[in-house]
Amino acid sequence: MSNLAFLAVMAVLALVALLGFGLIANEGEDVAVGEAVPDAPVQVLGSEEQAQLADFEGEWILVNFWASWCEPCRTESPAIEAYGQKHADDLTVVGINTEDLSGDALEFVDEFELTWEMLRDGDGERKDAFGIFALPESFLVDPEGRLALIRRGPVDEEYLEANVTPLIEGAVVPEGA
Repeated sequence: MSNLAFLAVMAVLALVALLGFGLIANEGEDVAVGEAVPDAPVQVLGSEEQAQLADFEGEWILVNFWASWCEPCRTESPAIEAYGQKHADDLTVVGINTEDLSGDALEFVDEFELTWEMLRDGDGERKDAFGIFALPESFLVDPEGRLALIRRGPVDEEYLEANVTPLIEGAVVPEGA
């Protein structure tokens, strides 16, 4: 076998090994719409207190996983803030900071003047329980504590109005949402 062929075989084997390791290393759950929201107490960002999503039972909750170093999080945060303010009577927004330093997260909250509830997933347990692969990700939880909508990736006001508003207002969800 020539050196070039040997290198090609080794490259393919390395790629297969990396893909296999990635699948094994991903310990996240596979959550789905209609299932109970994975919940457990976590620290309130910047505090020693703890809170959990069940504290908001009976309300619609938009849960947003984010980090200060995440560029798409920086883009979507003002949109989530505006949407949360506009729909404050119908919805509670809860941010869950993960894979981040508390100080950096608090600076981020101050920079964007975010007013939503902020929790800290210090050990990444909540991130794993929601099956998160990349940040940001958002989850809409209905008043009974079930997942109503899952968004893998950033949101903007247009997405929130088109996909979240019909749910929290009891309207029919648009096709393909």
